[in-house]
Amino acid sequence: MNKKIWSILVPVVSVIIALLFSAVIIVLIGKSPFEAYAALLRGAFSSKQAIADTVIKTTPLILTGLAVGFGFRAGVFNIGAEGQMVMGALIAAAFAGNFGSLPPVVAIPLTMLIAMSVGAAYAAIAGYLKAKTGAHEVVTTIMLNWIATYFASYMVTGPLAVGSGTPKSPEIADSAQLPILMKVGAIEMSSGIIIAIVAAIFMYILLNKTVTGYEIKGVGFNPYAAEYGGISVGKNVVLAMAVSGALAGLAGAMELMGVHHRFLGELSGGKGFDGISIALIGQNNPIGIIFAALLIGALRTGSNEMQFIGVPKHMVMIVQGIVIFLVAADRIVRTIMIRKRVNA
Repeated sequence: MNKKIWSILVPVVSVIIALLFSAVIIVLIGKSPFEAYAALLRGAFSSKQAIADTVIKTTPLILTGLAVGFGFRAGVFNIGAEGQMVMGALIAAAFAGNFGSLPPVVAIPLTMLIAMSVGAAYAAIAGYLKAKTGAHEVVTTIMLNWIATYFASYMVTGPLAVGSGTPKSPEIADSAQLPILMKVGAIEMSSGIIIAIVAAIFMYILLNKTVTGYEIKGVGFNPYAAEYGGISVGKNVVLAMAVSGALAGLAGAMELMGVHHRFLGELSGGKGFDGISIALIGQNNPIGIIFAALLIGALRTGSNEMQFIGVPKHMVMIVQGIVIFLVAADRIVRTIMIRKRVNA
């Protein structure tokens, strides 16, 4: 079967299987899976507030998924999106608090550019170490995650600390905050979702329509053949990590500029690590990653509604885990589908 068709069918069938398996568990705890999934959909899409909350959760997930997925395309495992997101948002927050004299047309792109540059530079460290010394990027990016976490903790409890309670930085200038598309009660849905979707489209074009994208994918498929063909493996490894880090930094900027308007100690909330599962579900395709992020965002939002009918919200983690397992081991799904075709 055509590879593109498989790339769509495998995640879709994986989600269906995960929902069926989870339905069995819901029955075993004495609840109705139909009511549980109906509550899940209500919690994610039944009102403006639900939709806004789902979109807010989806926005950074698209970008961290793109970050990890882009690295995968080059054959590198960027496990450091969490740290790159933190560093991008932290440094951007330190500067954006002084952008009050700048108009939004300057302050907004400048804040995003700072976050992306910091994220790119931070990720490029791991890329450079891999290209020059052979240090495995999984090890270096995990170490860099911890450095970012503790550095951010120090900054928001020391030099950038303001107020009491949750460690936080001063609020960024109003001119650096993203425009609000929809406000429902205390929930404000910013234009960050548009930026995330545009970034996904740009990455799709970069990977599939440019020489740079061809070289990066070539290095990912077979670095030895790519080098034999005149492609610099080291350069493309560093470039891939830098672009990946820039996307993670942009995710941090979206949280900073569109949600919290300041750096909080828990700003990332594990979204960088979520990018790994989203990249897998989306098959490392930028467009697929949009839908994968929407799936995870909807599950996270809708899970709160499930609790009201007695179904633990952690049930969505079971769904997510099964989907990731089946997508990662897609031969299982392919075998099931092939047998059904043969039996038919």
